[in-house]
Amino acid sequence: MKSGNRFSRSNHQPASPRAVANRARRAGCDLRPVAAFRQRGLRSGLKLEDFNAPEVWHEVGAAAPTRCLVHLAGAGFIHAVTKAEVGERLAALPSRFTRGLQVVQFSGMTRKRQLFPCYGMQWGSAVYLYPIEESLIETYSRPPTPEQQVEAGMFGGRWVNDGKLWRLIWTTETIRDFYLNNVLIHEVGHLNDFRNTNTRDRERYANWFAIEYGYRASR
Repeated sequence: MKSGNRFSRSNHQPASPRAVANRARRAGCDLRPVAAFRQRGLRSGLKLEDFNAPEVWHEVGAAAPTRCLVHLAGAGFIHAVTKAEVGERLAALPSRFTRGLQVVQFSGMTRKRQLFPCYGMQWGSAVYLYPIEESLIETYSRPPTPEQQVEAGMFGGRWVNDGKLWRLIWTTETIRDFYLNNVLIHEVGHLNDFRNTNTRDRERYANWFAIEYGYRASR
C-alpha cells in the first residue's frame, strides 16, 4: 500500500456473498470459493451461505495500488489498527503476495455482524477487517480450545475464566500485533491460495501463511 492511498468510500451497493455467488453461477463463472473468514469465538465450520450480514462488494478492476476504506467502527467497538499501520505491514510483505489485493476495508460492526463474529474476511480481491470491543475484552460462554489458547498466547492475549464465562483480554499493543501479524496476513493468505477449494484445506493454508509470513516474520 503506497502513501498515496486515500481515505474514501465505495459507491457500490451492499450485497451478500450469497447474492454474488448466485450471480456468478448464473454467469457460468469460476465458482472457486471467493470468501473466507477469520472467525472469532468457538463456532466452527461456518460457510459462505451462513454470512447473512450485508457487506460492500468491490468489483475486481485493473491492477492499481491498494485502496484503504475506513468505515465507523460502531458503538462500543474500535478498529484495532490504523490505515497507516496496515499499509506499512503490507509493504513489508513480498510484493507478489499483495499484487492481487485491491481493497482493504475497515468495516463497521452491526447487529447482524455480531451474530456472525469474525476478525477479518477475504472476499474476491478485497480484505475486510472487523472491529474489536472497545474494552478489548471478548466474552464467550464456552471455554477455548487448546489451539485457541495457544494462538492467543502467541500474540499476548489472555484467557480468563470468570464463573460460567470465558474472557479473552487484550491490550492496545497485543491486539494490534494480533491483527497486523495474524488476521491481516491470514486473509492475504486466502487471497493467494490458488489451489485449494475445500474450506478446511483453504483454512489450513491460510493458517500456515499467517504463521510463516505474519508471526515468524515479525519476531
